[in-house]
Amino acid sequence: MSTATMPTVTVNVTENAAIEIKKFMSSEEGLPETSGLRVRVVPGGCSGFQYSLNIEEESKPGDHIQDAHGVRLFVDMFSMQYLNGVEIDYVNGVMGSGFTFKNPNATGGCGCGSSFTA
Repeated sequence: MSTATMPTVTVNVTENAAIEIKKFMSSEEGLPETSGLRVRVVPGGCSGFQYSLNIEEESKPGDHIQDAHGVRLFVDMFSMQYLNGVEIDYVNGVMGSGFTFKNPNATGGCGCGSSFTA
């Protein structure tokens, strides 16, 4: 009898991003200890795929669960193939502030930086 092994995935979260995620999660009332940030790739955007960040109360079966700077991350099986090695940062700039993604798996992107091709 063979056992299937889960693919490994590493999502890198900078300290700045972790601080902002923790701030947002602490503003949500009644989140259980099992809650975390779901990091996903969904079809859409001007380049084919876009990133999605959502707070969820618990992981789902098959999720990869990772801790990054005290933030629990959930990554689903579909998104794993596109997110291995991605770096999530939070930047403040003249044009505004927000999360940015540096993805070594992306073969192209768009000017806005929120969608990519793989």
